[in-house]
Amino acid sequence: MSVSFALLGLLENGPRHGYDLKRTYDDTFGRDRSLHYGQVYSTMARLLKNGLVEVESEPGDGPDRKRYAITHAGITDVAEWIGRPEKPEPYLQSTLYTKVVLALLTGRDANEVLDAQRAEHLRLMRELTRRKNDGDLADELICDHALFHLEADLRWLELTAARLDRLAARVRP
Repeated sequence: MSVSFALLGLLENGPRHGYDLKRTYDDTFGRDRSLHYGQVYSTMARLLKNGLVEVESEPGDGPDRKRYAITHAGITDVAEWIGRPEKPEPYLQSTLYTKVVLALLTGRDANEVLDAQRAEHLRLMRELTRRKNDGDLADELICDHALFHLEADLRWLELTAARLDRLAARVRP
């Protein structure tokens, strides 16, 4: 996900301080990967330089605090980004496929590779299912997305296991 676009989108509801942006981002998108304050402020500096945000200062006790506001150009960029479909990422050269082929080429047991990966997928699926059941709607949607991808991976693991003899005949010298 683009942090820049996420921060810009959060500003569409009104100006915010950097720490407010970080907290809102973390609560909304960063459950597993929160932002560092430095990343927020360096991103905001870049957006300011590009004319996508502007700064409103708040005088008062202590150092001036900056509030960031989105510009019309920023609103346009966010709207275009939201409307642009993401490119589907096919796994045409996956690490797991490489491991299976190398296991076959080196005389290792490719079924053990597939079994270990299946066990890891199932472990993660159980963890995501617990999180989904204990969480809110955002957790449900995020976990469902990950679970559907893991289910597809499991289908691939089963299909590959069923075709190992054919793959071995093709890749072994």
